[in-house]
Amino acid sequence: MSGAGAAADRAAFVGFFPQVLRDLTAEGLRHPEVGDAVARLKEILEYNAPGGKYNRGLTVLAAFRELVGPEQQDPESFQCALTVGWCIELLQAFLLVADDIMDFSLTRRGQPCWYKKEGIGLDAVNDSFLLESCIYQLLKKYCRQQPYYVHLLELFLQTTYQTELGQTLDLITAPSGHVDLSRFTVERYKAIVKYKTAFYSFYLPVAAAMYMAGIDSEEEHANAKAILLEMGEFFQIQDDFLDCFGDPNLTGKIGTDIQDNKCSWLVVECLHRVSPEQRQLLEENYGQKEPEKVATVKELYETVGMRTAYHECEESSYCRLEELIEKHANHLPKAIFLGLAQKIYKRQK
Repeated sequence: MSGAGAAADRAAFVGFFPQVLRDLTAEGLRHPEVGDAVARLKEILEYNAPGGKYNRGLTVLAAFRELVGPEQQDPESFQCALTVGWCIELLQAFLLVADDIMDFSLTRRGQPCWYKKEGIGLDAVNDSFLLESCIYQLLKKYCRQQPYYVHLLELFLQTTYQTELGQTLDLITAPSGHVDLSRFTVERYKAIVKYKTAFYSFYLPVAAAMYMAGIDSEEEHANAKAILLEMGEFFQIQDDFLDCFGDPNLTGKIGTDIQDNKCSWLVVECLHRVSPEQRQLLEENYGQKEPEKVATVKELYETVGMRTAYHECEESSYCRLEELIEKHANHLPKAIFLGLAQKIYKRQK
C-alpha cells in the first residue's frame, strides 16, 4: 500500500474511535439502572483503548485491502474492517490492563498504568473484563449479518484462550520472588512467545481479514500462521530487548523484565554465554527489585555481548522470514507479510 493510502487508513481508523465509544456507551448512559457503570466503562475505554501504535488494528485494514477486490471494498465492508480492527485493539487493551497488574508495571503508553491511577487499584481487574466484553458487543452490532460472523467469534475466543495460556506459562515459569534460572530454556521461551504474543498480535488481524475476504480454508490459514508466528516470535524478542535497552521516551514504558524475574530472550540467551562465575552473579541479582541489582544484570548483558547477539538475531530472523514468505505465501499476497515485516524490523518503540 502507498504511504498516502496507509495514512488515509490510519486517519479513518483513529477517526472511527468516537463511533466505537458511542456504540458501546450511548444507550447505556441513559439507562436508569446501569448508567453509572456505563459511565465508568466510557472512562475505561477513553483511557485504555486509544494511544497505542494501532499496528494490530491497522493490519486488519491493510490485509483486507490486499485480499479483497476494489468492487468489494464498499463503505459497509470497510466499516466492518474498521470495527474488527478496533475489536483487536480492545483485546489488546484488556490484556494490557490485566498484565500491568500482574507485573506491577508503572507506566503504559507514556502514562500511568490504569490500576495505578488514583481510585482505581484492583478494581482494574473488573475493568479489564469489561474491555473484553466490548469486543463481542461490537462484533454483534456490525458483523452479525455477515457470512463470516461465526468464524470471527471463534477466532477471537480461540485467540484469547491461546493468549491466556501463554500468560499462564509466563507466570508459572517465573513466579514472583522465586528465581530458578534452570526454567529459562529456549523451548519454554518459544512456547510463551507463541501463545502470549504471536497469535493475537500477528495471526489474529490477518486471519480476521482472510475470513472477511471469504478465505476460510484450513490450508491457507495454516500457511499464513507459519509466517506470522515466526514474525511474532521476533517481535517479542525485540520487545524484550527494548524493555532493557530501549529509551522509555520512545517506548512509552519503563521496562521491568529483570525485576519481574521474566523468562526474557535476554536472560535465556545470556545463560548460553556466561561463565560459572557470571551465572552465579545472575542468580544473585536477577528477579530482584533493588536498582543496583538490576544495574548489575544489565552490566552483565553488556559484558557477554547481548547487544551484538540481538542485532545478529534480527538479521537472521529477517532472512528466515523471507524464506517462509517465499514458501508459504503461494496464494496470499506477499505484500501483507512484507508490509508487516517492514513495520517491526529495526523499530525503536
